[in-house]
Amino acid sequence: MKNVPVALSGLSLVGVAVLFYLHFSSAPAANTNTNPVAAGNGKIAFINADTVLKYYDYYKEVKVRFEAKGKKLDQDLQNRAQALQNEIGSYQRNVSTMTIGQAKAVEEDLGKKQQNFRLYQQSVEQELVNDQSRVNAELYGNITAFLKTYGAERGLDVVLKYDPSSDVLFGNAGIDISQDVIKGLNEAFQQKKAGTPKDSVATKK
Repeated sequence: MKNVPVALSGLSLVGVAVLFYLHFSSAPAANTNTNPVAAGNGKIAFINADTVLKYYDYYKEVKVRFEAKGKKLDQDLQNRAQALQNEIGSYQRNVSTMTIGQAKAVEEDLGKKQQNFRLYQQSVEQELVNDQSRVNAELYGNITAFLKTYGAERGLDVVLKYDPSSDVLFGNAGIDISQDVIKGLNEAFQQKKAGTPKDSVATKK
């Protein structure tokens, strides 16, 4: 075996993305500053998912950390791959001076190192996938928890997600609660960072 190829493919990291569909029921509140649309016996509002994610402080912080971790792991993979490639190159240059036994021993060693590299690469990729799944779950949980309280206070029965992938083709600006949601989420996030409990996560104008 005079040629032991090694994969040099790094990780291509993209920003964290999350798609969520929000639908819940709650008892009507006595006071409301929103203008929900009545639909049968219920009231509807919507959020612009892209806008909420763009201005949600938690999402912005997590995205920066996630991308930094991805770049660090990508560089580590490239360094490991290059080191292994250098060993393979050295073997190829010197194999003619080796005995059959020496060459076989080096080839076996390189084969094990290549296998270990591939396993490490797979573990790194899986780690990033797990991190992204965890972040997506936290985003969904944070937003739905906020909206349940917000909806109960504002008399909403349904909150729809509006973005290019959703089934909502049009929404009157009067029932767009994106800014309220952004403000409420950011207040809750900043208070959580400061370790201060919050009586209500819903934003009151």
